[in-house]
Amino acid sequence: MHSENRGVIPHRRSFLKHSALAAGAFFINTRTRAGFAADPPTSPVTVPFIQPLRFPRYAVPLPSFQPLDPILDPAKFQRYDEFPAQAMYDLTVSEAHACPHPQLAFSPASTFGGGCPGLTLMMRYGVPAVVRMRNCLPSVMTGFGSCEISTHVHNGHHASESDGFPGNIYEPGQFWDFHYPNIYAGGDPLEAKSTLWYHDHTDHYTAQNVHRGLAGFFLLFNDKDSGDERDPNPDAYRLPSGVPDGRRVRGRYDIPLMISDARYDTNGVHVMDVMNMDGHIGDKFLVNGGVQPYFEVERRKYRFRILDASVSRFYDLWFSNSMEFQHIGNDGNLLPAPITANRVRLAPAERADIVVDFSQLPAGTTEIYLVNRAEHRDGRGPQGDLLPLAGAPKILKFIVRRETGVPDASRVPSTLKPLPAMDIPVAQERFWHFDRTNGLWTVNGQLADIHRVDATVKRGTAEIWNISTSGGWAHPIHMHLEEYRILSYNDQPVAGTVLGGVKDVFALYPSDEMRIYMKFRDWVGQYVMHCHNTVHEDHAMMVRWDVVP
Repeated sequence: MHSENRGVIPHRRSFLKHSALAAGAFFINTRTRAGFAADPPTSPVTVPFIQPLRFPRYAVPLPSFQPLDPILDPAKFQRYDEFPAQAMYDLTVSEAHACPHPQLAFSPASTFGGGCPGLTLMMRYGVPAVVRMRNCLPSVMTGFGSCEISTHVHNGHHASESDGFPGNIYEPGQFWDFHYPNIYAGGDPLEAKSTLWYHDHTDHYTAQNVHRGLAGFFLLFNDKDSGDERDPNPDAYRLPSGVPDGRRVRGRYDIPLMISDARYDTNGVHVMDVMNMDGHIGDKFLVNGGVQPYFEVERRKYRFRILDASVSRFYDLWFSNSMEFQHIGNDGNLLPAPITANRVRLAPAERADIVVDFSQLPAGTTEIYLVNRAEHRDGRGPQGDLLPLAGAPKILKFIVRRETGVPDASRVPSTLKPLPAMDIPVAQERFWHFDRTNGLWTVNGQLADIHRVDATVKRGTAEIWNISTSGGWAHPIHMHLEEYRILSYNDQPVAGTVLGGVKDVFALYPSDEMRIYMKFRDWVGQYVMHCHNTVHEDHAMMVRWDVVP
């Protein structure tokens, strides 16, 4: 461990120390002031749709002539000589005070670059990058969360030392360098990804730290998904383009939406019950860090990259008029072809990439809403009931401008990205059962231990993993490093559905079973699979698996 660089902190000691601090702060903030003796506090009433949708700024690389200080050590990374960084970023993880609504209070937040969501990382295939994350958090936290952090690019195809392994923790005053080679997995362009995100992944603290603000978008482009709807390249998709950069929103039509839920005490302060091991369910819906904002749109096509960044909540998203749209991507990957749909179901950490054509609305339509029809009351998962469309909670208001005939150079191709081949022979088949044992979350009957290797796989091979759950709980399962193809879901094929693409998160509902095919390529080291109800992950529904030569 280096005073300014990377180090692995003894996680059990850290967990106990900070659990006591966080729990104590929580009880001061809520149980004393809000009377939270038996039930979670009810947040203060807020007027919806009085503030505009917010957007984070882009992360800006250092000038080409300016090195990192201290200087980067390439020897710490796998294959750095093959993929030397062409862009260097020097970013700060710091505390700020966030106010999600004018009628709520400013609350302490942990941030990537000073805002919630964090700075948007705009990356491109073929342009390797190094991102230095400096931990400038205070050593004593107010409220909940840990000052010790680990940063994971969710859906990233990165070497173990840059993956954000839960035990690779860095403290205040330290930094960690992440090498993102931005290469296709296995060198296959069909493995291209589009919508990723990055978030904290500290052992035992992922839920608290992400809920406190440590999350941001990581968007990848290439010659086909180029980010330019006027791209002259005949192979370019020309999807709606232009990601907002802070307040630069006008004329931008590629819109990341980070959806989450939260709860506030009687003083409007952000709170979280860190002693609840089932899951955290908020009573306020946030989009890009603001409670129920509005967004003004033109009568043309928009691309929305929707992320469920909630700790535990599942969503069933509809437009209030039941309008249809083109579902073009699931998690980080574009589908083989667009699917016409009128709903998006998301589990925590899942993403949906959709294109909405507002020019198809009737001339008199001036507003519509994104609503959530999933009834979800506790950490068990959604109740399974579909709320009435008219009575479903409204999350985001769209104000539709009256002008018609708006120029629109974008399109939605009839075909997008073919599925990569399952061309590596299966070397082994494994079985993983996600369950609850003695009140704690287990996989194959065991609590997580990041120092224990639960599976060893060989680079250059493929495996079939069978994953199941029981006990009346829903679990969104996430795999690090590699994506997978779903072979069957409850013994049924998934071809032609949104599950038929390539995924990194899949939702298992009570007694579900899923069979997946995975390749292991390019990198060696330690990785994890876990439930992305991050309360379950922290206590302790996760397995470690290592890739060896």
